[in-house]
Amino acid sequence: MKHLPVTAAVDGVAAGQRNPEPATKIRRGNKLVPDSKRVRVIFSPSGKQGQFPVGTTVLQAARELGVDIDSICGGQACCGRCQVKPMAGEFACEGLVSSGDHLGPLSADERQCLASGQLEPGNRLSCHASLLADIKIDVPASSQVHRQLVRKDYEEHPIELDPLIHLHFVRVPVPDPGPGPPDTDLELLLAMLAKDRGIAGLQADPGVLESLQSALRKDDRQVTVAVRDASQIVAVWPGLLDQAYGAAIDVGSTTIAVQLCDLSSGETLASTGAMNPQIRFGEDLMSRVSYAMQNPAGAGQMTRLVRAAINELLEKAIRQAGIDAGQVLEVTLVGNPVMHHLLLGLDPAPLGAAPFALTVDQAVEVPAAKLELQLAARARAYTLPCIAGHVGADTAAVLLAESPWQRDEVSLIIDIGTNAEIILGNRERLLAASSPTGPAFEGAQISHGQRAAPGAIERVRVDPETLEPRFKVIGGQCWSDEPDFADDPGGQVVTGICGSGIIEAIAGMYLAGIVQADGVINGGLRHRNARISADGRTFSYLLYAGEPEIRIRQADVRAIQLAKAALYAGTRILMDRFGVTRVDRIRLAGAFGSHIDVSYAMVLGLLPDCDLEHVSSAGNAAGTGARIALLSKAARREIEARVRQVEKIEIATDESFQHHFVAAMSIAQV
Repeated sequence: MKHLPVTAAVDGVAAGQRNPEPATKIRRGNKLVPDSKRVRVIFSPSGKQGQFPVGTTVLQAARELGVDIDSICGGQACCGRCQVKPMAGEFACEGLVSSGDHLGPLSADERQCLASGQLEPGNRLSCHASLLADIKIDVPASSQVHRQLVRKDYEEHPIELDPLIHLHFVRVPVPDPGPGPPDTDLELLLAMLAKDRGIAGLQADPGVLESLQSALRKDDRQVTVAVRDASQIVAVWPGLLDQAYGAAIDVGSTTIAVQLCDLSSGETLASTGAMNPQIRFGEDLMSRVSYAMQNPAGAGQMTRLVRAAINELLEKAIRQAGIDAGQVLEVTLVGNPVMHHLLLGLDPAPLGAAPFALTVDQAVEVPAAKLELQLAARARAYTLPCIAGHVGADTAAVLLAESPWQRDEVSLIIDIGTNAEIILGNRERLLAASSPTGPAFEGAQISHGQRAAPGAIERVRVDPETLEPRFKVIGGQCWSDEPDFADDPGGQVVTGICGSGIIEAIAGMYLAGIVQADGVINGGLRHRNARISADGRTFSYLLYAGEPEIRIRQADVRAIQLAKAALYAGTRILMDRFGVTRVDRIRLAGAFGSHIDVSYAMVLGLLPDCDLEHVSSAGNAAGTGARIALLSKAARREIEARVRQVEKIEIATDESFQHHFVAAMSIAQV
């Protein structure tokens, strides 16, 4: 959560300050006044925006801005591929009020598509919808040519199985018709479980009572009973059934990942992921909190969206695994504090300002049906505890997956996203904090920046002699200087540059002398290579000369400097508090941490001093922690106790932040 405004100013612009496109003005007499004939449009999830004359179609505006919208028919309203959704509400962070009425009325072709079911209700065909007033437009994944690639595959991790769910196969006797009160089927079942399995004092969920008699009738009164935590009967089936399943769900601000597991073996049967649909309300967490504060129904909208997305992913995982949804009996969920609160239907507004008060920081356990998880209606849903108002259940999951309390060495664990959650410690002591790195590491606020998707440049090398670049794109196998690059399906289309690509590009430019230690692009080298050219009052470096042309601009270097300085400053504050000047090992978690080349991260001074061989990726550690909690009751008790021992460091109030931040602005080891 971006809770800390960076106070240092670079090139006259304070870090974190937004620079919205100024309103177009025309001269009337001696005054400049806003041009009412031009309107502003913002596209989500790309964040691209511009101003266009009233009457411009959404598709035309998208094409001029380089927004990815599919349109096979070329605007003839016959393919239905260019559907977009106008957003409604006040978007304070963008300074815009949006409404579906800010587009022209439905055309005859759109009405026909709507009647035939080709156009989804609430959507518009971008080739026919015209701009009338300022608006925010969501481009759904189904309308994008280059859909987002979600990189949150599960990782194998040793887990000591201790599931809460145990299955018991029993034969329930027929009620005795003799004198006295008749035994009920439930009483007979409980008696058999106590006699044959030694489990006494059980309670039965209401759903069990509804299905018990029908289950007993189907297989000569032989049933399989699911008992949770030796206290509750949560399901009953006729006959013998030897498997029950659970889902571990990582609700990130950018992506959601679901792992479907066999509770008895621990095996992951299916893994699915998708973009978090809440992103249309803001790329960063504070934008979503702001939307919830400005729009009375905003929090509810985001809650419904994330729950619907989880249901879709559960359905996909269940279909992949080929199992019965009724056998999914346990769900664990993790997320940052804002995602945690929205998922549970809690008000996120207090997380938008100091003291960042959580509604609850303890582990929460509720019936999955309370979270509207229809495909796991019998399950219990368990959310891991939060650590602090800006360090959430996802960080607790990372902590559980990495278990630094089992080591003597000092471990630094960083989950890099829009915010960087940082854990430092060993068996003696644990510290945690969140640092406001901003979205630059995810490709936002970067010229032609984008998230990791097919066509995004993700690897860059710069020749120090010729200053020529070469690169690889996501989905491709070849480097751009290889003969087969043009025939490589993934290399045929370059759409932008993602976080790992911009890190490697700037580090490579620094090593080649194109970027100086202070972060300034060296225009004096333009006589050596024409890729370095004047760009206003600064210089830029041409990385790719195709369409779109991709340049590394001075503002891009500054954005990375600000992000890495904030990360480094937060890390150094924790190290100062711990009393160390060097860490023994570094683990990088999350999608960015999984794909960054650590040697280039060290070149930029992104990380503190550590032997390179002890710097490694932790993968989706939050998802791994969620899976551990799914499969182990003991792990839940462990993490609930450990988070209470973590020292929470509030970077916003630390006097040394500014010192460390300024010192880390240089492009080099610090």
